[in-house]
Formats: sequence, C-alpha cells, structure tokens
Amino acid sequence: MCVGSVYEMFGRECCLPTGEIMKIIGISIGTLTASFQQEESVTSTVALPLEYPGLFRIVADRMPYFSIEEIARSVHISGDRLGRPEFRSAVLQSADGQLREGESFALVSPVMGECSEAVECEVTRGDARLCFMLPLSQEGEFYECEDDQFYTLKELAEWKMPRGRPRTVTLAKALPRRDVLLCDLPENYTGALVLTPVYELQAVMKYQKDVVRIPSNLDVEVIDIMGQCDTDCFLQPLSLSDIFKKPSEEFSLVAEVIEGPLHSQEEFSFLMRCQKVIIHGTSTAKQILASEIRSDAQRHFLIPLSYKGRFKRRPREFPTAYDLEVAKRDKEQLHVVATRAFESRYEGLSTVFVGDQYLVHGRETSEVIYGGTRKMVEALACEKIEGKNYESVLIPMCLDGGFVEVIHDKKQYSIADICQKFHLPFNVKVSVRDLSVPEDILAAVPGLHLEEEITDPYLLVSDLDLSECWEVPINRTHMTVLLLQRLNVDSHVPRPATRAAVEEIGEDCYYTLRRYATATVLPPPRPPKKPKQAGVDAAKLLIHPQKNGPPSSPKVQWQCICVHICLCIYSPFDLNKLCFSHSIC
Repeated sequence: MCVGSVYEMFGRECCLPTGEIMKIIGISIGTLTASFQQEESVTSTVALPLEYPGLFRIVADRMPYFSIEEIARSVHISGDRLGRPEFRSAVLQSADGQLREGESFALVSPVMGECSEAVECEVTRGDARLCFMLPLSQEGEFYECEDDQFYTLKELAEWKMPRGRPRTVTLAKALPRRDVLLCDLPENYTGALVLTPVYELQAVMKYQKDVVRIPSNLDVEVIDIMGQCDTDCFLQPLSLSDIFKKPSEEFSLVAEVIEGPLHSQEEFSFLMRCQKVIIHGTSTAKQILASEIRSDAQRHFLIPLSYKGRFKRRPREFPTAYDLEVAKRDKEQLHVVATRAFESRYEGLSTVFVGDQYLVHGRETSEVIYGGTRKMVEALACEKIEGKNYESVLIPMCLDGGFVEVIHDKKQYSIADICQKFHLPFNVKVSVRDLSVPEDILAAVPGLHLEEEITDPYLLVSDLDLSECWEVPINRTHMTVLLLQRLNVDSHVPRPATRAAVEEIGEDCYYTLRRYATATVLPPPRPPKKPKQAGVDAAKLLIHPQKNGPPSSPKVQWQCICVHICLCIYSPFDLNKLCFSHSIC
C-alpha cells in the first residue's frame, strides 16, 4: 500500500497504514443504493443494507442483449435454482433450429470446452423440457423475461444484479423492521426502486486472522506485489459453505471460529469467537416447516425429525372439495363440516349447505346433466350425516365452499409419525414437550400448521471435548472459521450422537423457503359456466332446508343476472391454493 487511509467500518474508525501488505480474497456487494421518485421531479437516494427485511419483485430489463456472450458476461449463470435466468428471443439470426424466434428459454449453466464455449439452455415445449447448447457467439435480440418470484436484497445482490446495468425492483412485501436496520425508505412506498451496488473488498493482513472489509470507494493507492510476496504468510478464512464443499475424505477438521454468528440460538452457543471446534463432516437432513396458527404476527419454525416432543391433532380447514380429496388417506376416515354454502350446477351432484356433515370417501367419475346435456365429470364421493342416518352423495370437485375437520383422534404422535401417516399440511399442538432440551420453544405455541418437508445442508460440529455434536445449518449460520488441522483417523475419538435443534426463523427466511417449495398437487378444476336461466337466490343456501320438503322459496324474487366467478391462484407468499368465489348481480 502506497498511501494509507483512515475509514469507518462497522461504526469504528479503522486505519490502513502506508506499507501495509494485504491479500484480497474476495469482492462482493456490501450494500445497495436505491433511487426512487419521492415527488414528481425529486429523486431520493437511500442506502439499503443487504439484511433489509423485505421481499422484492424484479422489473424485467427492457434493454435487449445482442448475443449469448453478452448475457453470459452480464448475468450470473449456474446450476443453482437462483442462477437460471430466463430470456426471450425476439430476433434470432441463426440457432440451427435449436431455438425458435420469440421463444423463451432458461440458461442453466456455462460449458467451457477445448474447442468452443457455450451455455447449456432449457426450453419448455408443451409438456416436454428440451435441453440444448447455444454458443457464446450466438447473435440475436434477447430480452429478459418477467420474473414472478420474490427475492430478498441479499439474494438480489448475490444472483440478480447484472454487471454494467441498473436493476429495477418493486417492494412486494415489507417485513417487520428491526431497529438496527431502519433506513429512510418511505414506510408504504410501492413504486420502482433502481438499485446500484456498492462493492467492498474482503482482505486479510499478513499473519492476521480477521477478515477486513474495505469499501471500494476508499481513497487509497495500492500496488500489486503478487510476484514479490510470500503468500504462505496469509491465513485463509472460510465460510461454512466453503467447508461444506470439501470432499468427505478431508474430515474431521479442527477449526477456530474467527467471526461467530451474530444471532445464534442457545444450542449453538459454543460457536463463539476464538473458540475451537471440530467439524466432523457434512449431511443433509429433512426438517418440517411450520407456522404458528394465528391471524397476526405468526412465528415460523423448522422442526427436525428427531424432535422428541409429542403432538395432538387440531382441526384442518379445507377451502375446496379438491383439498378434501388430496387430504383423504385410505387408513383413516375424514369427517368434515361445511362452513360455506355451494349451489351445484349439475343435476346429479349435491348442493352443500352450511352445517352439513360429511364422511369423505374419494374421487369418482359420474354422469350428470348440465344445461340439458349429459356429460361425465369428476366428483367427490361422501356420506352425508343427518342424525343417525347416512346418505351417499356426490359433491362437485370444483366446489369452492369451505370445510372444517372434525377430530375424533385423541392419540399422541411424534413428528416422524405425522409425516408417515398423514398428508401435509397438518395442524397440531404440542401435548408433551421435548424433555431433552432445557426449553422447548414449541411447547408454548397454541397451535402449529405443519406445512411441508424442507431438505437442508448441514455441518456436523462439536466442541473439543466432544460433549455434544450439533447439526449446524450452513444457509442460516453466517460465520467464518480458520482451519487448523486435520484429525488423524487413528487418534480420532468417535463423536457423540448428533443432535438437531428446533430453529425459529424470520419471515424473510420463511418466504424464501416457501418460494421454492415443489407443488405436489394440481389446482382444482374450474366450475362450469352457469346456464342462461334465472338465478337462484344464494341466501337460501345459508340455512338448512326443511327436512320433509324442498327449500322454501324466498319472498322477494330478484330480477338480475348472476355471474359466478371462481379463481384458483397461487399466492406468492403462501404456495397453498387460494380460491375465491363471488357472485355479482
């Protein structure tokens, strides 16, 4: 370093003296600057930390790319689920029939060979996914496709910031702000934000362990002495992700914690600064993503299958008859009560009234009459309970009413039993807390909605005296370690039984996990269009008909045309189906 400098880092004044030797180990985005229109002619700029609690939607870049090489130089392409950008070919000069003009395609991964360089691509045509190669020399006019996913600022910085181009986003969901992350972004701002990255250098000093982060706009003069310096004098800090990528034969490792996690749960308290730990190996484990059952300020958890507490069932809610069919298991009766009315448009399928009780059997194909025409439709076979009588009925699969489960089961289940015997999502309450931990955070929760299985990568880490070994998640534990030595196989003492902790996660982490959930069921079928005939007043469906006769007619006949609309969509924040029904007169 030719000229020293004094700068502020993490609220403290730091000094880089003249003559200091340092090794640059990485370049990353430290913060993002957001520009937005606060008034008609006033543009404001704020700095957003990468931990800003919010989810953002990307606005597709309107400026085209003119070659695959230009795309590859600008955007991040990898096999990771976040590294598959999608583009549309507006003008294509030559692609040897692999890509059609106007077709959208995903860039999967770069391929570097001895003779040529290309990018592996994927295109969806009908029900088939076709893979092909596009050379970097491929010319055309390529536009970025609309992206319906939502991203945290950290994900945007790592995966979605094109080089040399601005990135425009909109705030899709503002998560609860933490006091340490307050910024000047307007509270309810919904307009566009133009993000500009502010880079920082990651460096280590000679014989020093700490990683120093230097802002890229620091006024300092440096010279490259790579060929004149002994690089062995520089230590190599590693993240948990770096260690996870090491081959299995390199474990077990003794490591020193240089930067411990800022926010760590009690079970991981041994991961403190300047403490030595043993990293025994890597693993991938299944966890159950769960949310507290309440309408406001939900808490979210990741529950390991090794959790030793016991659960009792709580009633589930089903928005459609299709959800009943999905939830039905062969070994168990599903007893539900209707909470919303539904008028059947088919002759041969039953209308549902509020308070009707059913035992659900399964899907059947039935011939019905609709608008004077016979047709085959899929329906849900049930037994309708009226007192002590049971009547076999068929209800439309497209029914968009609502049902609540009636629980007769008083058994207690482990988390593994629930995953084996029932379909998720599933509602439970802790009946016996986990006695293997000092404090079970799930025991105080009034109800849990078990949503789905999540598979996560972990490192198996213990303290030096091998008193306990924990699964430490690499994606949610941000820390830096220094590898000291590899344990000899002969002298290695077998590690204790591996334990996994219940994790309470924030909303940003929760939505990130839900966003990539794989949908295991198809949306329910759409209801038929209503024939052009006088509509029936929907108010009569809100009460039971008389037992010994047809429903009484309403006193007032409304002269109107009723249009029934049923939309089945997927919420960007909850991948469960949401169905809305409305009658417009």
